[in-house]
Amino acid sequence: MLQPELDKIVYFQSEEPRVYESAHPKSLLHSIVEDGKALDSLKNQHVYSSDQFDRNTILQLLRLAAKYEANPERFSAPLQGKILISAFYEPSTRTRLSFESAWHRLGGNIMSITDRSTTGIAKGESLSDVAEMFNSYGDCVVLRDSNDSSVKEMMDALRIPIINAGNGLDEHPTQALADLYTIFKWRPDLIQTKPENPIKLCIIGMPSRMRTVRSLLKLISVFPNAFETVTIVANEVEEKIFDQGQKEQLLNVGLNIEVTGGFSNAIKSADVIYINAIAWEGNTFKEYGADYKLSASSPLKAQAIVLHPLARGEELCTSLDDTSHNWYFSQARGAVFLRQALLTCLLHRTDRVLDII
Repeated sequence: MLQPELDKIVYFQSEEPRVYESAHPKSLLHSIVEDGKALDSLKNQHVYSSDQFDRNTILQLLRLAAKYEANPERFSAPLQGKILISAFYEPSTRTRLSFESAWHRLGGNIMSITDRSTTGIAKGESLSDVAEMFNSYGDCVVLRDSNDSSVKEMMDALRIPIINAGNGLDEHPTQALADLYTIFKWRPDLIQTKPENPIKLCIIGMPSRMRTVRSLLKLISVFPNAFETVTIVANEVEEKIFDQGQKEQLLNVGLNIEVTGGFSNAIKSADVIYINAIAWEGNTFKEYGADYKLSASSPLKAQAIVLHPLARGEELCTSLDDTSHNWYFSQARGAVFLRQALLTCLLHRTDRVLDII
């Protein structure tokens, strides 16, 4: 038998994920007292909007996510025998695979739909009729659709939970939960009722056009004392940056909202920079803020972290990947465990993973 030439063998290093050590969930896990009853309300809920989560429910979800992430091998069968219908009628890599990874890690099975043209919808079937079929085929639905109203249409006919994985320009609540999970892993002290050192959050994106930004703003409004300022950077007039009533909703809960087009000054003082440039409009992607770009040479504070929902374009340079500012990979990794936590609650299986019920 011929032996392989050594110079043609390619090895890889089995290392921990990037920034994993500094993003370990242990501190957050120890900062939140487990309260299983706070998650009971999720058992018969659809997950449509970030608006539906209160402070205690969020904290308990994040604690359960941290529990999964701290010991990912410990819980492998809470959803054994359960079937997820993964329906992604709009292009997706991270969100779809993140949900499917979360479900598999919990021991469940999956049926995937990744092309609307292969379904009865292409023949004119209504979403409510599709939902009736889903009731018989699975135990939970995750839906992404470019139509803002699709999730609501299916909710009315479903007797199993549905999770909004992105509906047009509207919302992306599980992405926002994953974003908040990342911020609180970085600074667990921010979960206190009145943190001693609130942070400056800089969001580069359009709340009126980007569902990730819209949902994140709704969630941070539950923790207004954690944020000294929230600066929105966009190259549009303010009337286009916010939908009607959107800014007022944030101000009414006590958030200090600033709006600017001054990119360099905004990122200089920020503790967390959340950047996104892509919005899904109609049947295609549209870019906003193409002039705003982050790189290793950007004037960032030494301890500042950068978040991005991914996929990225030129707005986020790969030169940041090997710096301490890179928390977007941890953000993507943590989304799996956050979704594990949420799915466990929706499927009535928290008694299998919580110590205190």
